[in-house]
Amino acid sequence: MDMMEAIKLRRSIREYKNKPIPKEILEKIVDAARHAPTAKNIQPWEFIVITQSETLKKIGELAQNGRFLAQAKACIAVYCSDTKYYLEDGCAATENILLAATALGIGSCWIAGDKKPYCTQISSLLNVPPTYKLVSLISLGYPESEKEFRAADKKSLTSLIHRETF
Repeated sequence: MDMMEAIKLRRSIREYKNKPIPKEILEKIVDAARHAPTAKNIQPWEFIVITQSETLKKIGELAQNGRFLAQAKACIAVYCSDTKYYLEDGCAATENILLAATALGIGSCWIAGDKKPYCTQISSLLNVPPTYKLVSLISLGYPESEKEFRAADKKSLTSLIHRETF
């Protein structure tokens, strides 16, 4: 799948088949994340790939709006050291994860992290040093339905684009 197709087809997918994701696929997804743009090339990120079902269930219990993590086959927790642009850098890496997953046929959903009340508990569960901030959790799995990857209705480009001024 080419880049523009992956951008257009990426959706939040919360229902997954009971099929594990090969380690090589998970590594390709994280490799895409590490190639994200980063302020001053600091690369403040660390990625925790979680595949153990018990840990996925615990994270799902802690994360608001993330209960479906219990059925996911993997989760990538994106952490960044507390730099000036940690949030921007971590979000860029997160978007690369989402797009790479789509291009590889893996469903994903971005679960908020930064500044949520559960961040401390999840960081403790994952044994993350206190100098890192949880930017995002991304659930991963093969979509339950093959129809999940479809373009969403979007506003027209002409209704959104402005030239020179608003």
